[in-house]
Amino acid sequence: MMKILFALIMMIPLSFYGGFWFNQLIWLLLSFIFLMNFSVMNLFSSLSGEFGVDLLSYVLILLSFWICSLMLMASEKIYLKNNWYGVFLFVVLCLMISLYFTFGSLNVFIFYIFFEISLIPTLILIMGWGYQPERLQAGVYMLFYTLLASLPMMISLFFCYNCFDSLHYFFFNSNVESVVIYLLINFVFFIKIPMFFVHLWLPKAHVEAPVSGSMILAGIMLKLGGYGMMRLMVIFTLIGVQINLFFISISLIGGFYVSLICLRQSDMKSLIAYSSVSHMGLVLAGIMTLNYWGLGGSLVMMVAHGLCSSGLFCLANISYERLMSRSLYINKGLINLMPSLSLLWFLLVSSNMAAPPSLNLLGEIMLINSILGFSNLNMFFLMLISFFSAVYSLFLYSYSQHGFYYSGYYSFFSCSIREYLLLFMHWLPLNLLVLSGDYLSLWI
Repeated sequence: MMKILFALIMMIPLSFYGGFWFNQLIWLLLSFIFLMNFSVMNLFSSLSGEFGVDLLSYVLILLSFWICSLMLMASEKIYLKNNWYGVFLFVVLCLMISLYFTFGSLNVFIFYIFFEISLIPTLILIMGWGYQPERLQAGVYMLFYTLLASLPMMISLFFCYNCFDSLHYFFFNSNVESVVIYLLINFVFFIKIPMFFVHLWLPKAHVEAPVSGSMILAGIMLKLGGYGMMRLMVIFTLIGVQINLFFISISLIGGFYVSLICLRQSDMKSLIAYSSVSHMGLVLAGIMTLNYWGLGGSLVMMVAHGLCSSGLFCLANISYERLMSRSLYINKGLINLMPSLSLLWFLLVSSNMAAPPSLNLLGEIMLINSILGFSNLNMFFLMLISFFSAVYSLFLYSYSQHGFYYSGYYSFFSCSIREYLLLFMHWLPLNLLVLSGDYLSLWI
């Protein structure tokens, strides 16, 4: 654990004095170095100080490394326009260090501190490199939604310390039978996932964020909520059996409503952001079932969604950089202009609607088993969510790729190798990891 952390800290001077692409190369190198530490155990390994990884932590830290390296690859415009790219590299590095601490900590209080710290670099990304003046409002929305629920969580963690005489995960081995503590601890995770009713900060933040901000929000920040619930739901099993059905119902009905909202979007980024709410609703419902299928499926779905949603935001950004608009009324007939990019649109959109052989399909199969095992009545909304996820995915693809292209294009330039590589590095792990899907369910 510590050697990777020291490597990250040593990268701080490189952010300001190393080249942009040299930094990107180091990020990819760190991803592969961390990949070599793979452990299939459900026990914590690489223990050092207050930190260690089990399979759940390992997978999410690896995803963080991968998405952060791809963020730099997607943000070439910041480098070309010399838009404070040294500060940008430093902010991404701070974000990665805070995520590394968040996922790698064995102590709930350290997890809580870095959970909150990771908000600050994300806020700087949105406010510093976002596109519209509304980015300030979007940043404040995100900050206050999360901070509103975080103070009650801290107080309830002190209550847990009083119960268990420790804040280490190892000692969280008995049940807390208080509905109030259950709500105070989990509400911050509901907001972060986000659950329907407390999801409004997410589309706003996505639409105003730069492509790197959208990638890290969709790829990693939403997973913090799922990770926290997977770790702490073990102390709420008795109370969870009684009241989890309420939150599963909100997630499934909300997922259906959000799918309908997707069909009314004209902004590509907004559509992809709302689809994230729908997919993470399934993840939340899976965790709430408290069974093996649900927890394993939630982890699979989080990894799949992190890669797929991040790739779709990259595609939306590639179109935006050429047409200076994200509107579906202007982004039409792109298959006439960039036919090879349409293939990547198709591959990532088909993964988003859980077509085989994507990891999304494996995640959805596990989650559907889990949620139906909890109650057969969930079948109706699961059917609707699955159907409408295909509907809005095909709507996004067919509306943007087919038809007559907008006659107001003055000039147009094709895709670069960098953009094809960026999209391929999202799609390839998304469809290869399904071959080792058994590993992703071993951590429980």
